[in-house]
Amino acid sequence: MKYLYRVADKILQERLETFGAVLIEGPKWTGKTTTAEQHAKSCIKMQDPDKADEYLATASAKPSLLLRGEKPKLIDEWQDAPVLWDAVRTAVDNSGGEPGQYILTGSNAVDRTKFYCYCNN
Repeated sequence: MKYLYRVADKILQERLETFGAVLIEGPKWTGKTTTAEQHAKSCIKMQDPDKADEYLATASAKPSLLLRGEKPKLIDEWQDAPVLWDAVRTAVDNSGGEPGQYILTGSNAVDRTKFYCYCNN
């Protein structure tokens, strides 16, 4: 199936050129992952039924292992292992904020009160 360029592609590219990590969230089946895959060089899909248990165990034991791979790395449905939020934030901080490292996609509501978030206002 041929990918159709979207307005979101330009926005995502601009964000990746500026920030170490970019979060894409919204309802299921709206093209978040498909768009992100066009920009990612590696990917894990937390909901993959053949790998979900392995990913969750790794996230629990040493989440930084899931961040390995070519950058930008797409972590699809990251909220399945919320510890990945802090792992990504730490990795970006440790790199000095190098842009374009991670793309996180998520479609479920996450309790944001459990996460520290700093934003560029």
